[in-house]
Amino acid sequence: MAKYLIVGGVAAGMSAAARLRRLDETAQITVFERGEYVSYANCGLPYYIGDEIKERERLVVQTPEALRELMDIEVRTSNEVLAIDPAAQSLKAKDLKTGREYEETYDKLLLAPGGSPVKPPIPGSDHPAIHTLWTIPDTDTIRAMVDGGKVKKALVVGAGFIGLEMAENLKYRDIDVTVVEMAKQAMNVVDFEMASMVHREVAMHGVDLQLEDGVSEFTPGANGGVVAKLSSGKTIEADLVLLSIGVKPNTAFLADSGIELGKRGHILVDDSLKTNQKDIFAAGDVIEVLHPLTRKQTAIPLAGPANKQGRIAADNMHGAKPRTYNGTMGTAIAKIFDLTIGMTGASEKLCLSHDIPFDSVIIHPNDYAGYYPGAMKMCLKLLYSPETRKVLGAQGTGYSGVDKRIDVIATAIKADMTVDDLTEIEHAYAPPYSSAKDPVNMAGFVAQNVLEGLIKTVKWTDIETNPAEYFLLDVRTPAECASGVMPGSVNIPQAELRNRLDEVPRDKKVVLYCRVGLIAYQAARVLAGKGFDNVYNLSGGYETWNVSVTRHKAVKTTPTQQTEHKVIPMTQPSNATPSKIVEVNACGLQCPGPVMRLKKEMDVLQPGEALSITASDPGFMNDAPAWARSTGNVVRDISVQKGIVKAVIEKAGQAPEAVPVAAGNDKTIIVFSGNLDKVIASFIIANGALAMGRKVTLFFTFWGLNALRKPSKVKGLRKNIIEKAFGWMMPRGSVKLPLSNMNMGGMGSKMIRGIMKHHNVPALEEMIEMAIQGGVNIVACQMSMDLMGIRKEELIDGVQSGGVAAYLEASESSDNNLFI
Repeated sequence: MAKYLIVGGVAAGMSAAARLRRLDETAQITVFERGEYVSYANCGLPYYIGDEIKERERLVVQTPEALRELMDIEVRTSNEVLAIDPAAQSLKAKDLKTGREYEETYDKLLLAPGGSPVKPPIPGSDHPAIHTLWTIPDTDTIRAMVDGGKVKKALVVGAGFIGLEMAENLKYRDIDVTVVEMAKQAMNVVDFEMASMVHREVAMHGVDLQLEDGVSEFTPGANGGVVAKLSSGKTIEADLVLLSIGVKPNTAFLADSGIELGKRGHILVDDSLKTNQKDIFAAGDVIEVLHPLTRKQTAIPLAGPANKQGRIAADNMHGAKPRTYNGTMGTAIAKIFDLTIGMTGASEKLCLSHDIPFDSVIIHPNDYAGYYPGAMKMCLKLLYSPETRKVLGAQGTGYSGVDKRIDVIATAIKADMTVDDLTEIEHAYAPPYSSAKDPVNMAGFVAQNVLEGLIKTVKWTDIETNPAEYFLLDVRTPAECASGVMPGSVNIPQAELRNRLDEVPRDKKVVLYCRVGLIAYQAARVLAGKGFDNVYNLSGGYETWNVSVTRHKAVKTTPTQQTEHKVIPMTQPSNATPSKIVEVNACGLQCPGPVMRLKKEMDVLQPGEALSITASDPGFMNDAPAWARSTGNVVRDISVQKGIVKAVIEKAGQAPEAVPVAAGNDKTIIVFSGNLDKVIASFIIANGALAMGRKVTLFFTFWGLNALRKPSKVKGLRKNIIEKAFGWMMPRGSVKLPLSNMNMGGMGSKMIRGIMKHHNVPALEEMIEMAIQGGVNIVACQMSMDLMGIRKEELIDGVQSGGVAAYLEASESSDNNLFI
């Protein structure tokens, strides 16, 4: 009868014990566990503290009693292994409850003692308010503190997996959370631009993330709390401090065993998971593994690999069918509030540190078909070898579907597949799940284009490092540019590019960008076809650059006294419940669409009633409170879940016309142009100002009057020959307006309208209607109408005629006066 001893339970140890029993019914199997629990869900501990997992017993997978009864495995909890004697094939253990020390012999031994949280030697770190999270007793202690209501402020030191998961769950318990991280980014295993999306997510949920700073000292604070002094000189008061800065292997007891250890104390094993000592194997967080891409030994403490290693070690201990472990490449995933971030294989940082040739592309596809309700953008970064075309790694963020794509690419890496293979992978497709061209296919397409010379790319870091080296060309429409631009860039919409080639230099590196890179790629192909050979696409587009260079500040919050995922600005709503709450869906609208919709719906409410509005534009998290403050209304609640911002705004107790607005904040715009793009810009500005509670006057003169004409001829009007000629030659209404450039006989106008529809930007006619309904004062110049033979009856409803005096009167109370 074989005798197997296993040091350590939980992942690797219990996986091995169960496998050994299935392989050998007669074997004697004994597990030694230093703690009180042998099989528990340690990855679920933060969620129990956050009350996402409500029943404590769900954390315990198996008990010693159940393991003995079901599998005839002896589990000795609270028994610590003190030493190993390979020559005698025995170990020395201590019963921590009785103090008794004893020896036990073995035929085969598995070492799976795992790791422990690193506790840095910071002065004052022995304060009773300072904790680590690793075991169920740790969890019980922290949860008791939170449940007791004494924890109002928490400090998390370290922004890795556990640190951010704890920040999230403490926030769900209405605790003010600050995270301090010495590195320049959270989640150091991913590249900076991917981590930046995590920075934005935690800020949107009110967590204060302090980067490039560390704790230098802890001192006692008020009411049993602690004060952390940072390296920067800042101080943070906290009722609870969680140290989450890394894991060290539990190998101190192997000091005199002769078992070979690595530089950081991990056990060294071969591909069968055997140590350098006879009949001794090791698995889990305690070992170094081979990284399949770097071909070097490393430590990757993850539950998935640990469980697999335990099974393989058991097979090799049993000996009937030997197996090899082929390494760990670090496939992992985390939930940070509503955002998912996943990774597999090599990152850019890993490639650089190990001199691995690589290139990368960043795309922002929808998680599923864009026309299916609820589709959201994800971000996928693919790394590949420019020499072999093999896939090296991937990172992804988003609100759904990230796990699927990372798993597919992890499989591709394992199979030595290339970017060409990614383009042909067959995915299960239906609109609620994916697109006909899945994000994995799209990443392969883009990488293939780069490898085959159809496009050259630059990274956002290249622009930040050497901005003078590049000519930045923004190929978005003016409406899209309203959401923000890269400093120093020149805007030439892609539809106008062929007619404005003389504005693009041929002696500089021309970097084109759009929102996510697709339109810029099309524009780059235009330039390439026109003989430009120094053209680049900004990888990931404006979205990647913007999220990477933005310093994300936490939204200020107050306690909700609930466990819903809410973020509430510091406002003072009335105590009374709103008499009515109207639900409005503004998802899919781009800025300023959600604010315009908010204003429109709020106007019809009565004081004391409220509007519950949802929007998929991340900027709405800041826009909604700003709008409420400027209009005198009150934010009762604002939250974000899976990228959807939901605001509940109560109409103030006074009528809209009585809401005080600072004098001199009116806006006046002279619309002289009759070009579609310029009239669109006029109404975007007008509706945006209107949504902010400003009085707006649009004064249409000369060619701008064509935008106000009705689309069909008005019968019964008597006109002379000159007036009729004007009527024949001028466009009749907004639907007939040409573009200022690249009109192409009307095709350009149709293209821009199609792009607007695709991006959920309201058509010009909708903007005009919203402006009129919202109270914009639209004045048609009477003098111009007379000169051009336009009658009042030919203008759309809601337009008044007037002279220059009407315009001048409005401009006197205006702080902005635009001529378009």
